[in-house]
Amino acid sequence: MNSRTPVLIGLSLVLGLGAAFMANNWLSARLNEEPDDNMKNVVVATAEIPFGQMVEAQQVTLVRMPTGTVPDDAFDATEKVVGQIATFTMLRGDIVRGARLAEHLGGSTLASLIDKDKRAISVRVDDVVGVGGFLLPGNRVDVLATKKVDGSNNTAKSETILEDLRVLAVDQTASTDKTQPVVVRAVTLEMTPEETEILVKAQTEGTLQLALRNPLDNQKKPLPPVAEAVAMVAPAPVPQAPKRVIRRRSSSGSSAGVTIIRGIDVQATKVQL
Repeated sequence: MNSRTPVLIGLSLVLGLGAAFMANNWLSARLNEEPDDNMKNVVVATAEIPFGQMVEAQQVTLVRMPTGTVPDDAFDATEKVVGQIATFTMLRGDIVRGARLAEHLGGSTLASLIDKDKRAISVRVDDVVGVGGFLLPGNRVDVLATKKVDGSNNTAKSETILEDLRVLAVDQTASTDKTQPVVVRAVTLEMTPEETEILVKAQTEGTLQLALRNPLDNQKKPLPPVAEAVAMVAPAPVPQAPKRVIRRRSSSGSSAGVTIIRGIDVQATKVQL
């Protein structure tokens, strides 16, 4: 064996250990560096989160994105979104935003989907009223009411009483994981307190029909113009000058002259006695 072989082996071991030590120090330094100011932690969905479902930990993850591309209402920690309710369907890879979540304050998840100034009310439906079973949570509908006219059995009147209402749930589910039509028995709609009064009154007076709207159609028919009350002021009465009557008896005694003075108007006439 060559006498230089042990020396070369020892030198190789020293150089290898030195390289490993330097690589370890470089990697540790990179890991301990402050994060880039141009990047930000963002919570994104790792799976589809249906409308009305509570967000679970396995459905979200944390990624880093350029600060300029991050929405203002995005979250920087998964703990902030887990347990909240999805008010819109989120697909895999979507940024989880505050506008698409509602805090779950207890009770059913449906209560968390209702806006603060609105109410939820259920309407009994069949395959016709329920638009053939094509109504799903998240759809928007109009409500038409039909009632008899003046107690007649042959004459009815139908009109649209409510417009652009959001469907919160069908039967007892607020999920949108179904795409095929399903005949349901009840539809829960979101509306203002004033609209609930209109709906309940219409239910007692006749029948209801739901009309499915296009998701892009948010136009409502204009309200009838309010007639402005015009105060009718009666013209002030024109004061008339008092009449002054002057009688003059004729010399013959058979007739008399009468002079009527009204203001500057003087009128003379004769009166037979």
